[in-house]
Amino acid sequence: MLTIDADAHVIETDRTWDYMDASDRQYRPVLAPAREGSTQERWMIDGKFKGFRFPTLTEQEMRRRSERSGRDVVTPQAAREMDDVALRLTDMDRLGIDVQVLHNTICIEQLTDRPEIDVALCRSWNRWLADIWKQSDNRLRWSMLPPVLSLPDAVDEIRFAKENGAVAVCMRPVEGDRLLPDPYFYPIYDEAQRLDLAIAVHIANGNPRICDVYRAHNPGGGFSTFRAPTVMACQQVLMSEVPTQFPRLRWGFIEASANWVPWVVADVKERYEVAGKPVPEYPLEENRVYVTCQTNDDLPFVLKHAGPHSIVIGTDYGHFDPSSELDAITVLKERSGLPAESIAQIVEANPRALYGL
Repeated sequence: MLTIDADAHVIETDRTWDYMDASDRQYRPVLAPAREGSTQERWMIDGKFKGFRFPTLTEQEMRRRSERSGRDVVTPQAAREMDDVALRLTDMDRLGIDVQVLHNTICIEQLTDRPEIDVALCRSWNRWLADIWKQSDNRLRWSMLPPVLSLPDAVDEIRFAKENGAVAVCMRPVEGDRLLPDPYFYPIYDEAQRLDLAIAVHIANGNPRICDVYRAHNPGGGFSTFRAPTVMACQQVLMSEVPTQFPRLRWGFIEASANWVPWVVADVKERYEVAGKPVPEYPLEENRVYVTCQTNDDLPFVLKHAGPHSIVIGTDYGHFDPSSELDAITVLKERSGLPAESIAQIVEANPRALYGL
């Protein structure tokens, strides 16, 4: 059985921007030191603090976090930051992982409202990941960044990414003042469908005003700011015409756990019925939607409502937050109590289908 980690990460460093064209280097992000009393570094982009960088922790600090959380989060820095791709592959072997799908860290929020900067940042990031893929013997696949502020460039980047190991197009659940069903994004969806790439909706929030409100008044961390919009985006896609407009396009909702799936499925079924639409037994499967689970989800209950073909799992490799669990796949295999058939679907068949592997 091939073991596929559907949600792993790269941590951007100053080297990420070495792939910028000479004409774009005026837009190169600069890493600002953490402020006093904080370990959180930020990127300076266009004269503003935009995008955060996970703190560089010592192995001892990571082990303390693992002990507090009861979850393994210890990874080598050179593997997280992709200074040593071979080391990353060796660590995957240690964890029993054959393939990881890599997502970004920096774009959990909007980085710029200027199209030329958006293009420069996405282009450099995509070329960095293409270089990583080329060194990985096809084991490190990735979710590309489309510069959504310039759709012609976004389409060009999607084509480049497809030729260089990408398996998905990364979208935030909110992009500025637009939600995912907005026809503005149809050129992205059309090209992704044509090239057999999924849309990976990773927890994020691309609306600065919403982020500022929650940052100022929210004691709950990133749940309201990033996770809840991802859940809402899934419901919005299911209720929209997008799955019909793009009948081969696959959707992954990444890192928001899966305990919310029964709630969303029940809501969607009720609204379909009221609207006089056919009510499928499994709306996620019907609309080619996949959701990453965590080992603390009530998976038998989730699968009852999601169906057998819509749940995948990720480790969140490289991060240290509540979603991170390096041995999540091992825990799923050994302690979930799920039938072997269900486990095989979650760790191989479903992520294969989502990412077209």
